[in-house]
Amino acid sequence: MTNLAIIPARGGSKRIPRKNIRAFHGTPIVCHVIRTARECGVFAEVMVSTDDEEIAGIARDCGASVPFMRSAATAGDNATTLEVLREVVAGYRDAAQAFDALCCVYPTAVLTQPATLRSGWDLLQQNSEAACVLGVVPFGHPAQRALVVRNGRLHMLLPQHVHSRTQDLERTYHDAGQWYWLRTDALRDPGFRILGPTAVPVVLDAREVQDIDTEQDWALAEAKYQLLQGRTSR
Repeated sequence: MTNLAIIPARGGSKRIPRKNIRAFHGTPIVCHVIRTARECGVFAEVMVSTDDEEIAGIARDCGASVPFMRSAATAGDNATTLEVLREVVAGYRDAAQAFDALCCVYPTAVLTQPATLRSGWDLLQQNSEAACVLGVVPFGHPAQRALVVRNGRLHMLLPQHVHSRTQDLERTYHDAGQWYWLRTDALRDPGFRILGPTAVPVVLDAREVQDIDTEQDWALAEAKYQLLQGRTSR
């Protein structure tokens, strides 16, 4: 099987402008992710999908390919990642290139380790009926006992669990939002969903996961990165 890594890095980041090429510990953040994908050792090609010439140039300098630019239709705020992936697959198909599986790695997934990406690939191979493998993280507290604020007052989201002991509740997880593997054929189904019945999870170490939408998130990611560097260098 031949695999393609797709790093979707548009230029229109809103909450942190130019986030995808901002310096992270001295290097454009997307370059960290490109290096991780290249070191993974399971990809025939690592490509960046972008609508931005500066990002494309930095990506190429870091060892990724940018064989074509992203269209305006898939670079807007409302475009979905699946639309981006379908566009990439179609672009390669037009160039007479095909891949059996692809891995979408987000450009700020800077904490992801090469071994973690390989574990996702291994799991996809082991599960012939799985269309998708994605990283998930356990909720720090049972989601069944979540609270909501309504009209300034606290309420339980699921009142039936008001007396449930946390140790008796089923473990809950959320999408880590860092990467996912999928079989390319799955994209032919217009109704395909990443979080569908054919998805298989890889439970991630929380140290490898950090959404980066605010300056505080960025600082947390840099701190976690330093922790990981200490862990992997021992």
